[in-house]
Amino acid sequence: MTQIPTESRVIDGTESPTPPARSSALDAYFKISARGSTIGTEIRGGLTTFMAMAYIIVLNPILLSGADINGQHLNSSQITTATALAAAVTTIAMGLIGNVPLAAAAGLGVSAALSTIIVPHCSWSEAFGFCVIYGALIVLMVVSGLREKVMNGIPLPLKHAITMGIGLFIAFIGLVNAGFVGRNPSNPVQLGTNAQGHLEGWPVALFAFTLLLIFVLQARKTPGAILIGIVSGTVIAVIVNAMGWVSVGAWGGATSVPALHGSPFSAPNFGLFGHISVFGAFSSGKSGMGFISASVAVFTLVLAGFFDAMATIIGVGTEAGLADEQGRMPGLTKALLVDGAGGMIGGLAGASGNTVFVESATGVGEGARTGLASVVTGGVFALMLFFSPLAQVVPGQVAAAALVVVGSMMMAQARHIPWADREIAIPAFLMCAVMPMTYSITAGVGAGVVSYVAIKAGTGKWREPGTLMWGLTAVFFIYFFIGPIQRILGVH
Repeated sequence: MTQIPTESRVIDGTESPTPPARSSALDAYFKISARGSTIGTEIRGGLTTFMAMAYIIVLNPILLSGADINGQHLNSSQITTATALAAAVTTIAMGLIGNVPLAAAAGLGVSAALSTIIVPHCSWSEAFGFCVIYGALIVLMVVSGLREKVMNGIPLPLKHAITMGIGLFIAFIGLVNAGFVGRNPSNPVQLGTNAQGHLEGWPVALFAFTLLLIFVLQARKTPGAILIGIVSGTVIAVIVNAMGWVSVGAWGGATSVPALHGSPFSAPNFGLFGHISVFGAFSSGKSGMGFISASVAVFTLVLAGFFDAMATIIGVGTEAGLADEQGRMPGLTKALLVDGAGGMIGGLAGASGNTVFVESATGVGEGARTGLASVVTGGVFALMLFFSPLAQVVPGQVAAAALVVVGSMMMAQARHIPWADREIAIPAFLMCAVMPMTYSITAGVGAGVVSYVAIKAGTGKWREPGTLMWGLTAVFFIYFFIGPIQRILGVH
């Protein structure tokens, strides 16, 4: 009987031996036993991640529904197919090549930027060309080693703060998506979504039930707590819909998206594949943005794609115990390469640039530690090419509960931050606070980096941050003041 030698795995910065286990081709390739996992755990984690991010199949067509400069709208079924196709390809590649439990799909920030900032000034084919360009640039950064140097150059306590910030961010996303937190004319946020600031309706009740169920199962140390909660919440939603009490749709309030009707089967529509014009927007013609404006747009996409993915990989990788005592992840380059290629894959498919999703943390919360979980997630996305209506079965309120649960788990990294040291505590706090309050991972990372360097310089330790952190500060200065800079340059 062949056995895998005893290896060490990193959990919370300490090494613990992994006992020998039976070898198999699957186990050896993904290092499942070496990372203290099992095939069943990886499958469960992969399914959990898919269920937490299945909403992207429904949401991305909504985000990309606007008209371009020529008044052209994209076909919704084509966007659905493109979204599922790009997510399947990128996520499976992340599993097979990067061997990390990270799933990727059309980035919400990228899709929002395309529809609100870029498309009003160019065609959709040129907008997808931007995704190919920014993805290629990120790949070049990975190949040159620049991206990994940036990730490894950030001080370890700030990496833990990034994990915490993402935890608060995804918890806030969950609370908002569930309708537990809403807007108010007098205050930025309030309890509930009605004018009185009260909780009401089946969607919020479904969220609360699912959330409390998962918390109770976790407290009882029940394996598969998150997945059990998601399935249980979905079953209740199906029953509520079947009784005709209310339509608990995939997004928003009580009747924003109808329950599943008709056949769950849908034939894929690949009409957007290859629908790109890579450099058309750089011209100054009727549909072109001009070189300067197009360059600013690419810079914006690169910056968002670079730091959003960096923070997510650090946060989820740390939570999965894949980082060493310095917060560095072995084999990081491969994962970063696939993430960069995801921008190009999404652009070619017509789904907007793909990037790693913070919802990957839900699979990690179920015990996923290897790329096999990503292969499972990607495989289900591939099935959705033919069964995309099924993606609407998991209500957004149920997925939102899983996000809040995982956010609470990621806050455990607070124990690694020296809160008595203000030179670290202040940047860490800003990272944690700014991410959810601005709805931007990039802004949170930037606030932490800039404040860290400023405090070090202000205390006479300006050499301590190093050249790389000073360089990042300059980049984030441009990011935070891109509006005035654009006005000075005379670009939109």
